[in-house]
Amino acid sequence: MTETARVDSAPGTVLVIDDDETNRYILTSWLTRAGHTVVGAADGTEGLALLASAGCPLPEAAVIDVQLPDMTGFEVCERIKADARTAYLPVIHVSAVAVNAEDHTEGLSRGADAYLDQPIDPDEFLATVTAALRYARARRRAEQLTLRLAALNRATLDVYRAVGFHSFSAAATGGAATLMSAPATAVFLSPQGQPVHSHAAGPDAAPLSGPAGAELLDRLASYTLGSDTGAEVRVMPHSQWKALLPLDPIEGNVVLVVARTKRNRPPVCVAVPAGAAGGTDERELLQQLVNACALALEALRTFNEEHALALALQRTFLPDRLPSVPGVSLAVRYLPASDHAEIGGDFYEALETPDGLLLAIGDVAGHSLVAATVMGEIRHALRAYALEGHPPHHVLERLDALLAHTRPGLTVTLCLVLVDPDGSRIHVANAGHIPPLLLAPDGAAYLHEHGPLLGLRLPHPPARVHPVTPGTRVLLITDGLVEVRTQNLDDSLAAFRSATLEGPRELEVLCDALLGSFGEDKEDDIALLALQLEER
Repeated sequence: MTETARVDSAPGTVLVIDDDETNRYILTSWLTRAGHTVVGAADGTEGLALLASAGCPLPEAAVIDVQLPDMTGFEVCERIKADARTAYLPVIHVSAVAVNAEDHTEGLSRGADAYLDQPIDPDEFLATVTAALRYARARRRAEQLTLRLAALNRATLDVYRAVGFHSFSAAATGGAATLMSAPATAVFLSPQGQPVHSHAAGPDAAPLSGPAGAELLDRLASYTLGSDTGAEVRVMPHSQWKALLPLDPIEGNVVLVVARTKRNRPPVCVAVPAGAAGGTDERELLQQLVNACALALEALRTFNEEHALALALQRTFLPDRLPSVPGVSLAVRYLPASDHAEIGGDFYEALETPDGLLLAIGDVAGHSLVAATVMGEIRHALRAYALEGHPPHHVLERLDALLAHTRPGLTVTLCLVLVDPDGSRIHVANAGHIPPLLLAPDGAAYLHEHGPLLGLRLPHPPARVHPVTPGTRVLLITDGLVEVRTQNLDDSLAAFRSATLEGPRELEVLCDALLGSFGEDKEDDIALLALQLEER
């Protein structure tokens, strides 16, 4: 007999409802000698009251006489089955009077699980009770397993869609607590290399996290997996658990699951009280969850590593400093997309050329390592064409031809602003980018002249020339600073223009203020390049 079969056939608590004291005594004696615990009642009202009592544990089966003084056994059975708390309770009818086929049919039709006629053979009676217990326990276990499979599915989805380590840690620890309906403790190594100890006091409790000892993960792994990959389940005695985690709230022995997806990678460790995962089904479910957590954390760790590498590469494509030009002040702000978003292709440039100071700001379509790479290609080509002395619209035409040839199908927006050497004029050539904002001493306006995006192989109009005076400021931005999904872009640009008019005069302070007002919680790269013409 398997362990599950032995558990299902083990003695339990049985409610006996019979108004005949002798019959109740005999049934109670048989059940008690077989190891069962018996709760007795003399009529239906008393029996139902026992089942409704909050202070008493519910029995696992009920033996009910059909002929009771206050109601029939059939009525008692119907009430038991109609109550969600007791609907699972198997009911065995016994009767010395209602013994014909019609009585059996009515009793079974109204919810009974078995029907025995008196006089009853003791062995048959006990076997019927054991069979009823075995069936009820198997059914409840199956129902519980179904609920836990649903909980496993939800917890697995939560850890896979977690954005960032903090939300992953909460999803993993909370998911284990919900799955096991018990406290849960987890130990991870964050993508930043910090050991973390997380604990949830129960299914409905918010997980709490804190730092863990540097060697804790290795010691937990050595107790289970060692250096292997996969997932292992072990029971750890209370003394060993407390020696490793003296402040952990779980008391008693624990079931510890450790999973690792790749060699030489840190494992994921989850523990619950041993009583919460005493069966094979519970341990397998917990093992599946921990294995999913290890896979999700590995994916998160890999993404962070690749994202950090991509950001480092992206940084190398941007200028390491701005030129120092007499009579001109420059300021720049650049914020890459959030840690959870793919890198983009926003870029800027400030370059002294034979014809004056050239400012450029652009955006490669898409968010990927390819976008960042194309951004680097365009920026370097831009520098080469500008240093050859080509006017702004000719630079755009050459970049357009280069992009169409090397990256067909990809588009780039780019705005160029060339400042005359004497600071009296600016030349604006714009290839589909957000217009620059001109802040003159007497007001502010966007310079809306536009040409087509780069990559479309269309002609680009000559640059528009705008006279400027000392004190004039020019702001070039990418759409990450002003674009809001729920707001019209024209409204966002109007709000940005108002903020610049009301903001500080000093260029660096203005950039900080604009970034604080418009750059919070954005999912796109942000670039802001600002110029101010001084007295010469």
